[in-house]
Amino acid sequence: MSKELAVSTLSGAASRPAAWVRSSGIVLAGSLLIAVCAHISLPLYFTPVPLTLQTFAVLLLGLLLSPRLASGVAIAYLAEGALGLPVFAPTPAMPGLAHLLGPTGGYLLSYPAAAAVTALLWRRIARGTVGAGLAAAAGSVVILACGALWLGIFTRVGVQATLASAVLPFIPGDLLKITAAALIAGGLKRFRQVNT
Repeated sequence: MSKELAVSTLSGAASRPAAWVRSSGIVLAGSLLIAVCAHISLPLYFTPVPLTLQTFAVLLLGLLLSPRLASGVAIAYLAEGALGLPVFAPTPAMPGLAHLLGPTGGYLLSYPAAAAVTALLWRRIARGTVGAGLAAAAGSVVILACGALWLGIFTRVGVQATLASAVLPFIPGDLLKITAAALIAGGLKRFRQVNT
C-alpha cells in the first residue's frame, strides 16, 4: 500500500466518527424543531386534527437536508413520540404510541416519506425558491393524502366528509407553510452562494 493511500484511508476512517456525530446532532436538532412546532397548536372544533406548525418543520427540513437525513429526522421524531416523550401536539388522553394509532396517525406516519419526497424533488428540479415551493407542495400533498386516508378509515365516513375534515381546512395554512419554508430554504441557498 502506498503512503498516500494509507494516509487517505486513515483520514477517511478518522472522519467517519465526526460525520456520525454531526449527523446525530442534526437528527436531534431536527426532531426538536418538529416537536417545538407541534406544540404551536390550535384545536379545531369540527375535526380531531389540530392546526400545527409540524408540517412546516417537516417541509423545511426536507428542503435543508438530504433525503436520507430528512427522513431520518422524521423517523427519530416518531420514535421519540412512540416512547412517550412529549413531542406530539398536545391531545388529552393520547400519550405515546396511542397518538400514532389515533385519528391523526396518518399525518404523523407520513412525515418520513414527505420529508424524503421534498428533499429528493428539490435536488432534481431548479433549486431556487420556486423549485423549493414546488418540492414542499409535493411533500404537503403526501402528508394530506396519508392523513385523509388514515382519518377516513379511522372514522369510517365518506369521501366528502373526510375531505371536509382532513384536507380542505388545512389548504390555506399549508400554502403559507410551503411559502415560508421555500423562502427560508431559497434565502439560505442564496446566502451560501454569496459567502462561498
